[in-house]
Amino acid sequence: MTRRATIPVQSAAARPRGKTRNGKSRNDKTAERNGRTDAIDLSPLPDRVGYMLRRAQLAVFKNFVRTCAEFDIRPAQYAVLTVIENNPGLKQIDISTALGIKRTNLVALIDLLERRGLARREPVPADRRSYALHLTARGKTLMGKLHARVDAHEQQVRDALGAEARDRLLPMMRRLIAALGPGSADEES
Repeated sequence: MTRRATIPVQSAAARPRGKTRNGKSRNDKTAERNGRTDAIDLSPLPDRVGYMLRRAQLAVFKNFVRTCAEFDIRPAQYAVLTVIENNPGLKQIDISTALGIKRTNLVALIDLLERRGLARREPVPADRRSYALHLTARGKTLMGKLHARVDAHEQQVRDALGAEARDRLLPMMRRLIAALGPGSADEES
């Protein structure tokens, strides 16, 4: 017998965006047309490790963004700033490789961090095509505040999982990465 797994989703009717002339929301009409209910059969996805890792990542990232909203920092930006903070003068290509971020995406991300005055590029004298990355004074100040906020986010994740489960989860994730390779955004489809 096949088990049907369902994950509750917010129905279209629960996300009103405006009314049509007859007083019904556009989402009510769409839900009626599609015959949607409050649960969609996702079998066998909830039993797939990759799918559930991605769903967990989305939930954790959403919490990160909410927790760090005051600073308008996303997880990838925080990761890049942290690597620059811990490795001043590192080249962009090295950060791209270490974090698994596409080079073109990293360039756009660094451009944003520069515009915000958080990081700066400096030419590498021995290689005119490369730039070394450094935090600005403003970036250093932000990181002091941001680490405390990210610690609060991590505590929320720990509370959601339970400390023991979190401590078991991290080694399992490291084992997956070691066994299957670190992957990169270049390989994502």
